[in-house]
Parts: sequence; C-alpha cells; structure tokens
Amino acid sequence: MNPTHASPHERAADLRERIEQANYRYHVLDDPDITDAEYDRLMRELESLEDAHPELAGPDSPTRRVGARAQGGFAEVRHALPMLSLGNAFEQDGENERECFREIVEFERRVEQTLDRRQPVFSVEPKLDGLAISLRYEQGVFVQGATRGDGETGEDVTANLRTVRAIPLRLRGTGWPDVLEVRGEVIMLRRDFETFNEYARTHGEKPLANPRNGAAGSLRQLDPAVTAKRRLSFFAYAVGVVEGGELPATHSQTLAKLRKWGFPVSPEADVARGFEGLIAYYKRIGAKRNELPYDIDGVVYKLDDYEGQREMGFVSRAPRWAIAHKFPAQEQSTQVEAIEIQIGRTGAATPVARLTPVQVGGVTVTNATLHNADQIARLDVRVGDTVIVRRAGDVIPEVVRVQAERRPHGTHPWTMPAHCPVCGSALMREEGEAAWRCSGGLVCAAQRKEALIHFASRRAMDIEGLGIRMVDALVELDMVRTPADIYALTVERLVAMKQAIDEREGTTPETVKAGKIATKWAENLVEGIDASRRTTLPRFLFALGIMHIGESTARTLATWLGSLDIVRGMPAAVLRVLPDIGEEVASSIAGFFAQEGNQRVVDALLAAGITFTDEAPPSPRLRERLDLAVLLDYANVRDLGPKRTRQLVEHFPTLDRLIDAGPARWITAGLPQAAAANLEAFLADEANATPLREAETAIGRLLAAMPQVEAGAAPLEGQTVVLTGTLPTLSRDEAKQRLEALGAKVAGSVSKKTTFVVAGEAAGSKLDKAQELGVPVWDEPQLLALLAEHGAAP
Repeated sequence: MNPTHASPHERAADLRERIEQANYRYHVLDDPDITDAEYDRLMRELESLEDAHPELAGPDSPTRRVGARAQGGFAEVRHALPMLSLGNAFEQDGENERECFREIVEFERRVEQTLDRRQPVFSVEPKLDGLAISLRYEQGVFVQGATRGDGETGEDVTANLRTVRAIPLRLRGTGWPDVLEVRGEVIMLRRDFETFNEYARTHGEKPLANPRNGAAGSLRQLDPAVTAKRRLSFFAYAVGVVEGGELPATHSQTLAKLRKWGFPVSPEADVARGFEGLIAYYKRIGAKRNELPYDIDGVVYKLDDYEGQREMGFVSRAPRWAIAHKFPAQEQSTQVEAIEIQIGRTGAATPVARLTPVQVGGVTVTNATLHNADQIARLDVRVGDTVIVRRAGDVIPEVVRVQAERRPHGTHPWTMPAHCPVCGSALMREEGEAAWRCSGGLVCAAQRKEALIHFASRRAMDIEGLGIRMVDALVELDMVRTPADIYALTVERLVAMKQAIDEREGTTPETVKAGKIATKWAENLVEGIDASRRTTLPRFLFALGIMHIGESTARTLATWLGSLDIVRGMPAAVLRVLPDIGEEVASSIAGFFAQEGNQRVVDALLAAGITFTDEAPPSPRLRERLDLAVLLDYANVRDLGPKRTRQLVEHFPTLDRLIDAGPARWITAGLPQAAAANLEAFLADEANATPLREAETAIGRLLAAMPQVEAGAAPLEGQTVVLTGTLPTLSRDEAKQRLEALGAKVAGSVSKKTTFVVAGEAAGSKLDKAQELGVPVWDEPQLLALLAEHGAAP
C-alpha cells in the first residue's frame, strides 16, 4: 500500500498489521524481518495517526501496550480454572540411571498402570524460570491478564502485560475459540537482563538479582511505563478455560496451534516416549542449559493426550499426569576468602571474589565476578562475608547478594588497590566511568597480545605479515613482550619459533623433516618490520594504544605540538588547550606517558630506529592559547569566569606574581570579593597549585620551541575552505585538521566569502553552489600541493 494514497483508516490498519507481524516474527518465529529502528518508525507513525484520528485507536492497537498507572495496587482475579502447581522430582544418588531418577521411574510407572498403556507419549518442554500468568482472549482480543497468585486467585496485571510485545493483543489466523485462556511464563531473557544490569550499574541504580526476579518485579510495577522499559518475553505452555470452540486432542498439537495463533512456544518443546525418552530429553536439555537464551530450572513432563490426563486426574493441588524434573540449583551460599583484581586484555580491572568451593548448577565454583568497584560498594561485599553466588549461562558466576546477618566481626569495606597486580602500573578511573583500567598498556602482560596486535595493525605501524596468529605465537613462546621487541626479531628467530610451534602441535611438514626449511615468509616479515621504522607521528601515537586516542586525536597532537618529545612532556593542563581534547583525554595522554614502564618502551622503540617523517616545531597558532588565563579558565574556580581571569592575568601574568599579589590586590585589579576568596582557597591547596606550576613551566618550554612567528601570520589565516565529497586519500577529518593548522577556517556551507572548495568524488550541492557563485574549486592534488608547500602534508 502506498502511504501517500491511503486513507487514515487504511494506513492505520496497514501499520497495525506490519507491527504485529514484526512482533510475531521476532518473538514466535525468531526470524525478524525489520530493524528496531524501522519498528520504532512504524510505531511512531501509528501513534501520530491515532492522535490525529482518535476513532482509529482500538483496544487491540499496538500503541495501547502502555496504559495508565495502577492506583493503590492490583485488583484480584479469581481463576475460572485453578492454576495448579506441579510435583517436583530431583536427581538422587544411585549406581544406575533408574536409581538416580527413581521419582521419574515411579511417575512413568503410575501413568502406565493407571492407563494400562506401555511406553506412554509425553509432551516435554523446559521449565522456565519466570512468573506464571494467564491470558484471557474473547473473540480473539486480549481482555485480561493475571498472575498465578495462590493458584485460586491472582492479581490483575493486564496493563503491564500489554507492554510485553511477545503477547499478541489480537490472535492471528482463524479457528480460535470464542473464549480462550492461555497460560504461560513471563521471563526476562539473559541478554535483556544483562543489558538492564549494565545500565543500572553505570547509572548508580540497583541491579536485578537474577532474571526471574527481574521478570516478577517488572510485571508487578504499578506504572506500566516502567514495565515497558524492561524488556520482557513470554512463552505459552498450556490452556485453561475454552468456550465456543475445540482444541486438538493432544497437548503437543495444542502448542502447535497456539504458535499459529501468535503465541511464542519454547523451541525446545518436544515429545518423548516412556522412561528412556524422558531421561534422554532431561539430559539433552541439561547439556544445552547454559546455551539457552533464557534461564530454566528443570524440564516438565506432561502426558500428551487430554483423554489420558482426565483419566489420571489430580491429587491434592497437583496433576497426576505431569511432573517437573528439577536441575541442580543455580544459586548457593558460600564464603568470600579474598577479593582480587583481574586485568583483562584491554586493561579493564575486574574485582573477582575467591570463594570457598561450592557446587552451583552441578559445577564446582571457586571464583565469582564482582563486576566493578561500584558494584562491590552497592552490595557491600567484604572478605569473610557469606554471599549468594549465581551461575547462569556460559559466563563466570557472580555474587548477587550478601547475607549481612552472617557477617563476622572485624570486617572492613573493600577499596580498589592503587596499582595493577600484573605490572605495577597505576590503576586509573575516569570521572563518570564505572571501570578502572591499568595504565601500563605497553608493559602489562595481561594486555600484551592486544597491545601488539593494535601496534602492528594497518592504520597504526602497518607491519605487513604480523597478524593475530603470529602475535599469538610470539607471545606464547615469550619472544615478544613489548612492541620494542618486535624490532629485535630476525629471520633465524622467526624460523626457530615456527619450528617450535610445529613440534608442539605435531604439524611439522615433511619438507622440514627432510631438512628443507622455508624462510621466505620470515624474510618478508622482517622486511615489513624494517619498513615500519620510518613512519609518521600520528601513526606512532595511535599505535601506542593510549586510551581514548584514536587516529583523529593522534593527528591533533602531531599537528599542534609537532614532535614526540613535546607530546610526551606535556601535562594534562596544557594538553587541554588543544582543539577537541577534553579533560579525560588529556589526563589519559599525560597519565600514559607518566608511567615509567611506558616511557621505557617508547625509548626502546626510538632506540630501535623508529623515525618520523613529519616532525616539526609546535604550531605558532598555539600562542594565543598558552597563558595563565587559559589555565585558570580550565581550573573552573567558582565565580572566576574567562573575562575575569583575562583581566587578572593582565595585571599578574605569572603564577608566582599572582600568588604574591594576594586577594587584596586582586580585588583592586577588579576581581569581586567572592571570586577572590574562592581563588585564594583554590591556590592554597597544593593539589591545585602544583599542576598549575607544572603547566606554566611546560608552556615555557613549548613557547621556546615554537617558531617566532605571530599567530596572525599563519599561511591561510583569514581564508575559508569548504570540503565536499570523498577525497581519494585524505579523510575529511584529516584534511580539516591540516587546513586548520595553517590558519584556515573550514566551513560547512558555501558563500561568497568562501576562498575555495575542495571537491572529491560524489560532491553534491556544495559543488553546485560554488560553481554558481564563481568560487574556485580544487581537487585533492591541488590541496596536497598547498599543504606540502607549508609543511602540513600528511
């Protein structure tokens, strides 16, 4: 249907159908056909249509999934048919299968004897670990949803269930009864649980203990909007009341019918025959338990045919024709013996609890992740505490809560250590970030492979032939510890490495056994290593793997500071004056070069013959940014803005003169009394004054290295350039950086004031505008010639 020619009613109907089809494909077929962004666009269009035409908004519209807040709690709902619980069976000790599963033996034998039927057929499915609910449909439309409650009476959570996209608001297809009650489990998928907890941990909120609590707590929120933000899922597993229609004769066929009507059904649902079939299914699901996208705590066996179910009947509050076969528990309590720091391959420092060994989910657990320092603080985990440990999925077990009532006397809150346990470098944490990181990127053994792969990558040092597999081998044989060691490799050492790997893996070629050793690959690699010794400063800075330093920031450092010596000697307060470098990035750069281990590696790389083709003096355009006023502005002293700092520094141009002058003379110079008091307190703290002194000294070195050219004398000062299209070799950012370093202003639109336009492939309206106004149009070779003329070529 063409949206531009459809009536509002037709368009709304089309949108509703497409949205519900998307829900069906995503939640039932597990085969989505549109992106999340497209789904959101369709939903927004439908909402706009219904806002403009309220008569189009029916109760089954997807836009009605989020309703009004429940006032004073949830109303009670009495189930037309009780939602009974199942009896449980557990694995037990025994010498053979029938002894280990004797409760299942008794269950299957009871069915055989009651029905006088050998090897009965059962419908089998995972036992989902969520919240049981019932959904009532009248004439195919969802009208009410309730929790299981005590089995007789539950809570009306209709508004919240409407927010669960997996639950159809209108049934699909045909043939459904006039009244149909569907029963199933609302769950939170593991990926959605992890997403929610990661968000909670990074925003200072309380994480969920486990997916089951997440599902139950989310569904019982009084505000449906809160439920809607926590992505819940649903699987149907049974029916209750059925009026005005018939269902198939077996449970497995009914599940297939529910799937056609739009309900998700566990893909693991199956049928099994007799005791052997049940146990085979139990073992199969148990083996893949950790691979499933949702938590389960066992499997459920139900006699498949409904006639047999009726004949079997019930005992107490449980059916005699069904049983839940439970897996070993996924949560257990144990004691924290120590909290240690584990350094990941990217330098992230993760606290890990060392535990008294405990069986969790059939596996002995001795370690559990604590995620980060904030999580430890929220849980208040201490050495000696008794904690609940959860194991779910294929991830490392985690501590989910502390049993504070069992805490021994004399414990102390845990704090993050100051140094990396692997290399001794400082552990650093950026403001607003949850993770701490090791700053010893070039020397930390935990980060070694990652650092070497990045160093040799194409956009860094571009060492041909030094890929992931080669780095793995060099590190495993301890031939390379830092990037500097790469430049000591020889053909002989590489060939010896290859022979050692082949011998270890039993893959030595017959030619080698015969004495014919191929060396061409090693010769090529050594040539590639030698070729990388001559590089550019931006590539080298990027290759060092400094946190937050991408290619663009590396180019900024090289363009404005000119040389490695200047870059590595600048404190964070001075680095902040560079374009597009904020406080976190400046601290990361300065912190990296402050680490002794990193300094040694950089020195070793230079000693190995690394040279730069593009080193130059610092840009003269930095002069206007390099004075005490700029440093004070970045210090963010309360009531001391840029205008006042500039006025103050005109009277007292150095830090010593400013401090010697004191508050009385500052006020005489025009500084308000409140600002003077704040500045006095700020400078009295050596933690503030010392970095300012270091920065002032560094500025002196920077100015001394700078050409004696006035800032206004930059070659392209006063010229405006516009970039359009894709250039053959330069990226847009790189071209912009080079032009700005020469004093040009790089604008986003063409006007009569534009000096020239640089046009690449697929240039658009900017090129047309330039031609219309008679503005000169350049290609990339012309631009490169200009940059080379003024020493700014890439």
